[in-house]
Amino acid sequence: MKKLADIGLIGLAVMGENLVLNMESHGYTVAVYNRTVAKVDKFVDGRGAGKKFIGAHSIEELCATLERPRKVMMLVKAGDPVDHFIDLVLPHLEPGDIIIDGGNSHFPDTIRRTKYVENKGMLYIGTGVSGGEEGALKGPSIMPGGSPDAWPHVKEIFQSIAAKVESGEACCDWVGEGGAGHFVKMVHNGIEYGDMQIITEAYQLMKELLGMSNDDMHEVFKKWNTGFLDSYLIEITRDILGYKDENGEETVDFILDTAGQKGTGKWTGISALDLGIPLTLIGESVFARCLSAQKDLRVKASKVISGPQAEFKGDKQQFIDDLESALLGAKIISYAQGYNLMMEAASEHGWNLNYGGIALMWRGGCIIRSVFLGDIKKAFDNNPELPNLLLDPFFKEKVEQAQAGWRRVCATAVENGIPVPAMTSALTYFDGFRSERLPANLLQAQRDYFGAHTYERVDKPRGEFFHTNWTGRGGDTASSTYNA
Repeated sequence: MKKLADIGLIGLAVMGENLVLNMESHGYTVAVYNRTVAKVDKFVDGRGAGKKFIGAHSIEELCATLERPRKVMMLVKAGDPVDHFIDLVLPHLEPGDIIIDGGNSHFPDTIRRTKYVENKGMLYIGTGVSGGEEGALKGPSIMPGGSPDAWPHVKEIFQSIAAKVESGEACCDWVGEGGAGHFVKMVHNGIEYGDMQIITEAYQLMKELLGMSNDDMHEVFKKWNTGFLDSYLIEITRDILGYKDENGEETVDFILDTAGQKGTGKWTGISALDLGIPLTLIGESVFARCLSAQKDLRVKASKVISGPQAEFKGDKQQFIDDLESALLGAKIISYAQGYNLMMEAASEHGWNLNYGGIALMWRGGCIIRSVFLGDIKKAFDNNPELPNLLLDPFFKEKVEQAQAGWRRVCATAVENGIPVPAMTSALTYFDGFRSERLPANLLQAQRDYFGAHTYERVDKPRGEFFHTNWTGRGGDTASSTYNA
């Protein structure tokens, strides 16, 4: 074993443990440290036995075992623990050494931490790591950003342990300065929220409206996973619906219908509101989880509030085909909105994001990996300045083909009182996006009426603002124009 390690890692929880096993399997010697020191010895003597690991019982010892420039990666809980460990590590580093945060940190924190560490003479990377336990061990999607000078020193390690696409390219590349890496990971997680929600809505319609068994639905998802919807989330949904425990019971039916969340979907929605981007599907997906968490209140409401009795009278197979179209249409909208958000953030923060490259990074290893992403990469390779995915000829054709079945699904769900918030909000966005005229002229008239907020006119150049004294009592004074 080498006397010095190629990289050090703090945090031997599920992701950290599997990631260092991945690194070691690719030939790297890894120093490991955990706040609960007993965990270090347990790992080195257990899953790490006989492998190229150096167990450290202190931060000082960890840093002393690293080759220069030292590379210290943290996989700890987002928030204060990250700042805590940065301050513990910094005194043991030298100028040019690198601190890496591989957790789900909020991108403004990464912007702040990058400046803080660089001011101390060191370099900082905030990187998204997606793929869960299996991805960490076998090859995750890795989205690094932060100090550009740090990238050459970690590029070989990161790209060797990352997932690979069919052509052999790694699902990892430099994203951009400051918080760019964690921002892209946040948007990835927001899209993940949306994908999961539209899948559960399809499941609910098949279960509650069509009366299908889990085995029947297993076969439907199995078929979908061979077509354009082929993806990790469709694949695991297939497996979940086909899973039976040791007693032959279908486990999914015993899981309480309250969804948890760790905040990245919420952050994505808040960023969209801050930047003025209509991220409707992902927003509804977050709110759907919030509503699911109000289980006791929903149970009470179900006993006193009535709605239509679900009853399907149509062609069952046609409706299942329509569901496939609805999933496809909504999924395209989810990515279109997510990419729109990244474009606006790039403009706001001065990031030079490679949108085709981001699709490539998401092709393998991560939770939203799918065949679909190859077509997104092609769209941005064909037109790097593409302003919205719906304007790409391929996706325009796909969403137009999907809309008839998608509309039938949403209409049927509404008529039968089955909630499909993500599918319907995505369809509403699609209709709004393709509308030359929206009723915002009336809205602006209302704002001008009660607050003298002014408006632009269709018969005058853009940028000229007007005010009407609607009541005859308001005078000519107008409110200043601003966006909020």
